[in-house]
Amino acid sequence: MPSVLTEWRLLGLCHDTQHDNGADPVPSSCIVTAVLADMEKGCITATKYFLFLCNLLFFIFGALILGFGLWILLDNQSFIAVLQEASTSLKVACYILIGVGSMSMLMGFLGCIGTIYEIRCLLGLYFTCLLLILLAQVVAGALFYFQREMLKKEVSTVMNRIIVDYTGQNRTTDVAWDYIQRTIQCCGWTGPGNWSENTLIRNSSQALYPCSCRNTSLPGVDVKSGGFCETLSPEWPVYSTGCISSVEAWLLSNAGVILGVCAGVAVIELLGMVLSLCLCKSVHQEDYTQVPKY
Repeated sequence: MPSVLTEWRLLGLCHDTQHDNGADPVPSSCIVTAVLADMEKGCITATKYFLFLCNLLFFIFGALILGFGLWILLDNQSFIAVLQEASTSLKVACYILIGVGSMSMLMGFLGCIGTIYEIRCLLGLYFTCLLLILLAQVVAGALFYFQREMLKKEVSTVMNRIIVDYTGQNRTTDVAWDYIQRTIQCCGWTGPGNWSENTLIRNSSQALYPCSCRNTSLPGVDVKSGGFCETLSPEWPVYSTGCISSVEAWLLSNAGVILGVCAGVAVIELLGMVLSLCLCKSVHQEDYTQVPKY
């Protein structure tokens, strides 16, 4: 190992110094040098253990992401079979999960092997993978920031399509939308007017409204949690605010947590890059042509 070779060279140097000076005691400079060498050895060992632990966590995390993506993609009895209209977007999300998981597993494997055996090539590949992931995160964050208005329009289009196709027949999208409206106490995406475009409400001769939109603060009997309810009043007894305002308020209130998590991930990646460079440099500095002197 590199640290052993360093100690051998120091012992040989101190031995030569003793003979040159004709003195029995070990020179103080050799003692200081040996102490510094031990400190360097300890730092390198701590770096190796910490880097190995980070890489092991990366590998396990990547395996979980990969397994989750494969499960969603291959289990046609649940997600994709039910969400037929969103199957294309769901498949793209599955492929992204599989790609991210595979990349994380590869990065963790290269980092673990390179750290244990101090292989400069694998440490370099590990550094490159971390650098690419960090750059991808920066690019994704920049695109999300500069394209946020377009993303907002696309999300609104998807939500309005879900409202138009809502049937209240316990489909996954219907149950999820009912849960959102009941929990957040909102109605529609931008407001209750979105429900006037619903296919069943438009084609029904009765005055229907979504039960999950009912304003619980208004007097009246309890209604079911999903599906459609009938009303005799020209005005629906529903919440007046849309869900988009509540979602935006939640994002603003949790923006600090989201940014903190992103910053923490970036710091860990930068730390892994620095540690891999330090370990790679320590391997590169060793001179294996020298042998200990006696």
